Amino acid sequence: MATDWNALTDEAFRATAARFFEEHCPPDVRHHPKRQRWAAVKPWFMILSRHGWVAPSWPVQWGGMGLSPVKQLIYIEEYERSGAPLMQTQSLTNFGPILIARGTEEQRRKYLPRILSGDDVWVQGYSEPNAGSDLANLRTEARLEGDEFIINGQKIWTTMGFDGTHMFALVRTDKTVKKQAGISFVMFPMDQPGITVRPIEDISGGAEFCEVFFENVRAHRSDLVGQLNGGWEIAKTLLGFERVWSGSPRQSLIGLARLEKVAKANGSWSDPVFQDKYTQVLFDVQDLAAMYERLVRSLAVGKGFGLESSLLKMTATETSQRVTELLLETAGQDGALTGNVEIGNESIDVLTPFLESRGPTIYGGSNQIQRNILARQWLELPG
Repeated sequence: MATDWNALTDEAFRATAARFFEEHCPPDVRHHPKRQRWAAVKPWFMILSRHGWVAPSWPVQWGGMGLSPVKQLIYIEEYERSGAPLMQTQSLTNFGPILIARGTEEQRRKYLPRILSGDDVWVQGYSEPNAGSDLANLRTEARLEGDEFIINGQKIWTTMGFDGTHMFALVRTDKTVKKQAGISFVMFPMDQPGITVRPIEDISGGAEFCEVFFENVRAHRSDLVGQLNGGWEIAKTLLGFERVWSGSPRQSLIGLARLEKVAKANGSWSDPVFQDKYTQVLFDVQDLAAMYERLVRSLAVGKGFGLESSLLKMTATETSQRVTELLLETAGQDGALTGNVEIGNESIDVLTPFLESRGPTIYGGSNQIQRNILARQWLELPG
């Protein structure tokens, strides 16, 4: 019988989660500044899977923990505090919940168990070279022939695309209607002819993102999620999941801890000028954490994703940038060096967190676009 985690008090569940991650997460995958490859983190994923801890937000009937939104927040906080790695975020955080909410019974029975077992790794096919923040401008086309969609086009910024076994993608299935109305949400395997995956090296020297090309790629009609040409509403729901996840204070807290370590190692900690700057970013991170908790608690009482998710995403990504900018400033000349740097008695990677904080203000809908949305829809300013 599955454990009813929601029967525990929040304090008891927090202690249980902290103990579980501390006892079970392998040290070699903790506290990495970059997202690790699937082969490196799969053993940790399998530990979570065997213990039933891999899908905190999923209902118990589909193999999840069935946590309330508040306990999901506690899970995320303790997971991040332990330094455990990000992994399968598209499968577990985005695709799984969409399939549970909008998929057919057959689709759920086919795909959800394979996610939990680690057999399938899903990646997202949303952005395109001319359809990033303006996602409705996508041009990848899917032509229906009998029981199959024939897909041609290109996606870009596909996170960990080289590790994916399957992709869920937005494709254009009707070019005669307004652009939002002619989009469908389809799924297909990545190990078929016609798919080319090319890693993109980012500013920090990593290759977390990929561009993916499709030439007569096939998706079965049974793997259409929702209605034909009804993918836009599904896409907006999924972006709500993504922005809430990107709104986590995780990166800011990691950066803050690293900032404190650098300041104590090089003697800046006792400098009152540094302490003034540190206090300002500390308050920013605390405000972000409070905002994140408020949104999670609003989900607990049945509120859906609204404009708050856009505001949260902006606040989180820009707070992380401010923290890492102060980290670089505090490190001085050591902030220009790549990899671990010896500062005092500490070995610290200063530059990578700064570089890694540049991208999140762009993906998931750039912060500039989010401001336009908030201005029009929240403040009712003219477009």
